[in-house]
Amino acid sequence: MALDQVRIASRRSQLAMVQTNWVKDELTKAFPSIEFPIEAMATQGDKILDVALAKIGDKGLFTKELEAQMLIGHADIAVHSLKDLPTNLPEGLILGCITKREDPADALVVNKQFEKYQLNELPEGSIVGTSSLRRLAQLRFHYPHLVFKDVRGNVITRLEKLDAGQYDCLILAAAGLTRLGFGQRIHQLIPSEISLHAVGQGALGIECVEGNEDVLQVIKNLEHIETAQRCLAERAFLRELEGGCQVPIGVHSQINNGNLVLTGMVASLDGKKLIRDKKSGVASNPEQIGIELANILKSQGAMEILEEIFKEART
Repeated sequence: MALDQVRIASRRSQLAMVQTNWVKDELTKAFPSIEFPIEAMATQGDKILDVALAKIGDKGLFTKELEAQMLIGHADIAVHSLKDLPTNLPEGLILGCITKREDPADALVVNKQFEKYQLNELPEGSIVGTSSLRRLAQLRFHYPHLVFKDVRGNVITRLEKLDAGQYDCLILAAAGLTRLGFGQRIHQLIPSEISLHAVGQGALGIECVEGNEDVLQVIKNLEHIETAQRCLAERAFLRELEGGCQVPIGVHSQINNGNLVLTGMVASLDGKKLIRDKKSGVASNPEQIGIELANILKSQGAMEILEEIFKEART
């Protein structure tokens, strides 16, 4: 049966709407006879802005409400920043498409008083804003002389706090800054030797109802195979470690001549322990690479680090 519309669920935040409208525009170009209405809503993660993300949960904070709309038949697909999408999806839903990735690196954004400094040059006591435990743990490991302070709110709100002097610098995703038109605020792309990025960072994931082949065929038009292979390896790594998005787990992936190299990291919150290794294999079997790398890190003590973090979160 020919489709006449595909209903899209999206978060209401500015970045989410930019990303969802990009998906809508690309699908409209490919399928001009189909309508793609957007239903925007606030998620739990959008509503709770006065508490650190790590203290209010880690799985599904930005996705549950969108998934509920699909499960009750009010939406056909949901557009997510892939880094926010849990690796274990609700029964009846699948990750149908992964789009071409923007640069997944973390970015340093500075108050104008700090424009002469790179990350490794920041003076002792400089206040660095981040809401990510992954960034926090890695930067504490490399730069214990810096002061780290939680920051919440959308990208614009965070930049306003930075410019008002509440922070000396921020660590944000380069992809989000670029998509919102703030690419000029990127002072430095942080090298992967210092900060491995979040699983799926820079890519969009389109979730859909399992078994709806007509919808799946439509959204597959936006699939980027190399990005999908890299992200599936990263997600398998995270899933095997049983880590949510608010756990200090980082990755880096690349594909050369059909060979996928995945680097992974687990760190303690205080930055005193950091385990890092890599695994390579054929790109056509990405999830196996992720699983094997997770097992390598497990053999080096990763689960002990993560268990300590989970214990702290429960208390």
